[in-house]
Amino acid sequence: MTTLTDRPHTALLVVDVQNGVMETAHERSSVLANLVTLVDKARAAGTEVVWVQHTSDELPRGSQAWEYVPELVRREAEPLVHKRYGDSFEDTDLEDVLAARGIGALMVAGAQTDACIRSTLHGALARGYDATLVADAHTTEDLSAYGAPPPEQVIAHTNLYWKYQTAPGRTAGTVETAEVDFGVTAPA
Repeated sequence: MTTLTDRPHTALLVVDVQNGVMETAHERSSVLANLVTLVDKARAAGTEVVWVQHTSDELPRGSQAWEYVPELVRREAEPLVHKRYGDSFEDTDLEDVLAARGIGALMVAGAQTDACIRSTLHGALARGYDATLVADAHTTEDLSAYGAPPPEQVIAHTNLYWKYQTAPGRTAGTVETAEVDFGVTAPA
């Protein structure tokens, strides 16, 4: 259904599951377990796994905080996209990576829900991709001390509104880890 021509493939996009990001993440253990399951499912199905890694003052390149969590190990052949902005497409080579592999649909998972996950979902949909959020495989930290809702509400709200997201010629929606089938490019 993507509006991108000659892009029949799906990829799992694993966003910013780095030590410094996941250190205080809500439901860290269960989200990581779901991410491991998703990566395993994608690899077993021959679906591309594309990794995104954020660099910032808090996550300086090469630091322990910048590294991916030890529970997730990227294979050398799997693309790694480095970014400095919330949207994984912004000022990165993500579009080139996906185009070269004929990818028009994304299953998005990772962190943080209220920043890089939302930005990347919207960025994908606006660029013509089908964009599905894995509802139980994204997380954020508790920023309620700064006036944000508690993390479980941030996650629930993101799942709610993305479940009903639409755009002409593209699909969006949510799916649970257990229901992910990499032979299907859109939620049922």
